[in-house]
Amino acid sequence: MRENPPAADAAAASLRARINTLQPHTARIWNYWLGGGDYYEVDRVAGDRIRELHPAIGDYARADRDFLGRAVRHLVVEAGIRQFLDIGTGLPTADNTHEVAQRLAPDARIVYVDNDPLVLVHARALLTSTPEGRTDHLDEDLRNPETILERAATTLDFSRPVGLLLLSVVIFLGDDEDPYGIVRRLLDALPPGSHLVLSHTVTGPELADVDRAVRFWNETGTPRLTQRSPEAVARFFDGLELLEPGVVSCSRWRPEGTEPAEVALYGGVGRKK
Repeated sequence: MRENPPAADAAAASLRARINTLQPHTARIWNYWLGGGDYYEVDRVAGDRIRELHPAIGDYARADRDFLGRAVRHLVVEAGIRQFLDIGTGLPTADNTHEVAQRLAPDARIVYVDNDPLVLVHARALLTSTPEGRTDHLDEDLRNPETILERAATTLDFSRPVGLLLLSVVIFLGDDEDPYGIVRRLLDALPPGSHLVLSHTVTGPELADVDRAVRFWNETGTPRLTQRSPEAVARFFDGLELLEPGVVSCSRWRPEGTEPAEVALYGGVGRKK
């Protein structure tokens, strides 16, 4: 059996030391809702409580994952994209970005970015690559777009179109942290033909149960969430060519099969002109 080099073991140990098992974490709860096993009891308890407050919220994780698959397939097949920058990766599960992309284009290159230590421990073990392509993983925060771009440039060629994936991650930026500016700085570094794929939980007058679930989360879990209206989510696509059907419930972005149920998680795909 091949042993890990000492440096790799030390890096994994350093990451594990950062894992907080006493407070629920959104990536682990997401994994619990998806039927995974990478969570702790504190995450299961919080996830069940959130589901009591808003019974449909567990469906968001599956809707977001399915939206990711449909969007990546579109970018590979219809737009010819062969490079992806996936920020806010989350814990690996079925049909991750590299699996969807490299199944269709084995030479595709993917850079995953996350700052959750448990995500990074699993990503380095499970998010591998085809021989023709490449997969890399960065321990970085969305709040540092310039650093992300600098480090991702060792794997991605920013003179060619890139698929920028921001699924359920901008929700962790408060309004005082310039979320629109951060997304714009990432897009400004990408050439024409690049695409933004973004999803975001929404709020509205008819979504009181969603608001209750988010309040509970912000009182007990980490990181804190910021809800935005569908109109505020659509602003992230300003200046882009928004693909049909626009910014809609993730489950209704080019669905396959039967008419899906609405979820209070909106998403869209925009092309940089």
